[in-house]
Amino acid sequence: MKTRALVMAAVMALTAMATTQVAQAQQRVTVNIPFDFVAGNVHLTAGDYILSVSGPTGSLLLISAKDSTASVFINTNAAVSRAPQTESKLVFNRYGDRYFLSQVWHEGYAQGRQLLKSPREKEVLQSTEIQDQSQVTLVAGLATTTR
Repeated sequence: MKTRALVMAAVMALTAMATTQVAQAQQRVTVNIPFDFVAGNVHLTAGDYILSVSGPTGSLLLISAKDSTASVFINTNAAVSRAPQTESKLVFNRYGDRYFLSQVWHEGYAQGRQLLKSPREKEVLQSTEIQDQSQVTLVAGLATTTR
């Protein structure tokens, strides 16, 4: 009897966790990125993009151009802030005139996604002087389109 109760409790807990992951996977944001940038190992042009987190652990980031000209899946790591975000946003590392997507945050969540530095970003980082480095943050809105 105890074993059956434990199994039922475990199934209910797993169902609750899966429901949370599905809710997060369906949360999408849209953003206009006014500059060319690199996400992972892929160069993307300026324009309107939809970003969504997916995968069984929420570690995959899908970046899709609104005009369907480009899309890419990128593996990410969890990033944690001290408090839930007040707005959805993208954070880029800027080296001179080159931009690399670094983080994606969703409004209302204290956990975001961190992209690993690609070999290209590491190379640019080594060849760029410290004074040419900064971070750029773009505010994103909830995506209203359906795919």
